[in-house]
Amino acid sequence: MPGTGPPPAIWALIRAHLAAAITALKRSNDAGYTTETVVVIALLVAMALAAIAIIAAKVLAKANGLNLG
Repeated sequence: MPGTGPPPAIWALIRAHLAAAITALKRSNDAGYTTETVVVIALLVAMALAAIAIIAAKVLAKANGLNLG
């Protein structure tokens, strides 16, 4: 159906807003994470995954040990 969707003025406004946001990000000196932050987050994620694996193994072992007969 032609004629549906946002009018061209809305698209122009969106493009202008995105261009301004990109320009602001390029000018910012602090636009990203430091290496230390990335390493700490990675270690926390690894520890969380290890904890989930340990808990899942214990729950499965307990469930397999049930005698339903």
